[in-house]
Amino acid sequence: MEYLMNTNKENKYLKAKERVEEVKQFYTKVLSSLGVIVVVGAINYYLDKWEHPWFLWVVFGLSISLIFKAIKVFGFNSFFGKDWEERKIKEFMQDDERPSKWE
Repeated sequence: MEYLMNTNKENKYLKAKERVEEVKQFYTKVLSSLGVIVVVGAINYYLDKWEHPWFLWVVFGLSISLIFKAIKVFGFNSFFGKDWEERKIKEFMQDDERPSKWE
């Protein structure tokens, strides 16, 4: 019994550690995206004084990327999130336990 409790605590610790790493990667991506936007904006200003603000396309692309990453990391996607996966796994496991109509 004690072994199961220790294993369960280990699993929870590993999942929490994995989650912290995902959040850390997200914030790193936010900071690097801001750096890229500043550099590209400076290049755009240097070349044509923002007469044609083409750097906004970079901002748009990076924003879309960050939105999808945030949805994945922070779990805003309730339809295909972790809960959905766990529910489906339990459902399939229960289906396997039931005798088949054809058996």
